[in-house]
Amino acid sequence: MPERTQVAIVGAGPAGLLLSHLLAEAGISSIVIDSRTREQIETTIRAGILEQGTVEVLHETGASDRVLTVGDRHDGIYLGFEGELHHIDFTSLIGRNVWLYPQHEVLIDLIAARLKGGQDLRFGVTAQRVEDAESARPKVIATDADGAELTIEADVVVGADGSRSVVRQAIVGSHGGYFREYPFAWFGILCEAPPSADELIYSNSPDGFALISQRSPTVQRMYFQCDPEADPDALSEAQIWDELQRRTPGTELNEGRIFQRDVLKFRSFVAYEMRKGRAVIVGDAAHTVPPTGAKGMNLAVADVVLLDRAIRALLENDERPLDAFSETAMRRVWKAQQFSWWMTSMLHTMPEASDFDRRRQVAELRTVTDSRAGMTYLAEAYTGWPLPR
Repeated sequence: MPERTQVAIVGAGPAGLLLSHLLAEAGISSIVIDSRTREQIETTIRAGILEQGTVEVLHETGASDRVLTVGDRHDGIYLGFEGELHHIDFTSLIGRNVWLYPQHEVLIDLIAARLKGGQDLRFGVTAQRVEDAESARPKVIATDADGAELTIEADVVVGADGSRSVVRQAIVGSHGGYFREYPFAWFGILCEAPPSADELIYSNSPDGFALISQRSPTVQRMYFQCDPEADPDALSEAQIWDELQRRTPGTELNEGRIFQRDVLKFRSFVAYEMRKGRAVIVGDAAHTVPPTGAKGMNLAVADVVLLDRAIRALLENDERPLDAFSETAMRRVWKAQQFSWWMTSMLHTMPEASDFDRRRQVAELRTVTDSRAGMTYLAEAYTGWPLPR
């Protein structure tokens, strides 16, 4: 017999866990499943620049207090080009900020909060498919860690299961979306070293892009532009540091032991629809963006805030917010795509770039840094547009 709940959530990432948390505030039951173990979820280190609106949601709903006590508030970013750093001061421009708080820390907080609240949270359970998406009782068919099949029947099924979403299959099929692949990737490292700067440095150089980021007082995350097919093990540590230093002229990087390296390919995806009947997708299941604009997890939170209200209304027999969910959410998604594309194209060197392209790109950077209006646009987009109230 199917298990019954009001909302079945596939994926125990930030979107799925936060949605269950918000729904619980309204007394709405949910079951959250994820194919990974708790340890895998809590120890996979990912980027974590949180918009001010995201921080406010996490803190004000009781999902996380550590975001303010452990997280590191950043009042701006640096744009580096032609050997100089230009500070974009978010606080003075718009009175808003971002927080450096890695995603796995958010997940640690959310899992602890949900388990404390009695959440039915199941690790090692893999969704296989969604059935009856357009009925009043959609179902998630899944298998547990022992291979036994289970069925979860709900009023709403939510796919928060990442870029290879099973739930998305039920909404738009295998290739139902707009897709763009970029001709470069990021060679990323984690290293044991003190921070090289107090805030993120986005550096444009003739040798290509570099990003100098932080994770903690002793662990730093850095990237440089590379070929998408680059082998992360092909370079020695000395060669990696030489590459990073060459692409950040004017900044002396603090070097240390590199304990993780990877190549992150650049892709953009937006599903044609985020909802079909009573099945909905949010976060990376519905859209992915290049990391240049720091929008990934923040878009997921914005989706969830909107969907929480739509589900609450639906369960009170008002279907209008759910009917409007996809169109409303997509407005923000496409703004984030545009901003991420703009930051990416302004900072990276295209493979076919000419001398003209290079000079035009530097002029674009100067247009931003020489203009309060230009810096304000960047600050508004980077710190996040207002969340629905």
